[in-house]
Amino acid sequence: MNLFRDRFPADHKDALGSLDDLHVYIDGEFLRGKEAGISVWEHAFMYGDSVFEGIRAHRGKVFRLPEHLERLMESARSVGIAVPLTIGELTQVVLETFRINRVLDGHMRLTITRGVGKVGLDPRNSKHASVIAMAYPFPHTLGEKAVRLLTSSIRRKGADSVDAKVKASNYMENILAKLQANLAGMDDALMLDRNGYVAEATATNVFVLRKGRWSTPTPVACLEGVTRRIAMDILEQMGSPVEERNLTPHELYVAEEVFLTGTGAGIVPVEAVDGRRIGENAPGEATREVIRRFRSLTDEGTPIEAQSGKRG
Repeated sequence: MNLFRDRFPADHKDALGSLDDLHVYIDGEFLRGKEAGISVWEHAFMYGDSVFEGIRAHRGKVFRLPEHLERLMESARSVGIAVPLTIGELTQVVLETFRINRVLDGHMRLTITRGVGKVGLDPRNSKHASVIAMAYPFPHTLGEKAVRLLTSSIRRKGADSVDAKVKASNYMENILAKLQANLAGMDDALMLDRNGYVAEATATNVFVLRKGRWSTPTPVACLEGVTRRIAMDILEQMGSPVEERNLTPHELYVAEEVFLTGTGAGIVPVEAVDGRRIGENAPGEATREVIRRFRSLTDEGTPIEAQSGKRG
């Protein structure tokens, strides 16, 4: 064992040290990160057979928690995973996991796995789903840095495969797209669907302002993001309704403004796509206003300290 452990990079422990000290919720218990683990027979480990949500906390409040939990339950139902907790119980798990880790500004990954079972793809091999919650500090960088995108050759799956409305844990195509962006020195990758239309970035939705009209891809090969919905509402309040439609890369190349949305990222202005500069400045005037209004909304949410819960 020491032989293999010595092969890790020198900064391996530094990267994991603070996370190892956090408490992870697994099926009713809180375990230190360095002690927490799942079985090698867990179908989430063997086959990526699980669904999840990324959830943000801002200044002691969990942002849009009901929407995230509703989508998590829908994802589980769509892939046939029987969630062992109610939405009310999941709410308590989320709040207590933030609370026990003293994370008031941070991020959570809440995962529902198929569970431990015999080797084999048949879902009937797993009998009991598991609930795993991890909360950790996450910096506030909402809209602070404009990004450059590369159009990836890796295509995003559509509804004829794993429906993008299901937030499943298998992100291999997104990882490969991100790898392409990294190797090219770009900040992120733009992913197209099988027909060549814009789907999303590797973990965010896309908004485009062209000829004075805002558009975003129809949610067929992209997730119906919670922050995506908020951005659409904000733009409508600004008198700029958003059209959901098919978009080509050309429309981003010649756009006045482009921004990305995601739970972790917030609202992110795009500076360039495939080397084409977007507008005069990033963020543009409308994007700056969306960022301002979105930031004001992050003061709302479910208070982390409002309810007491039994710690494991």
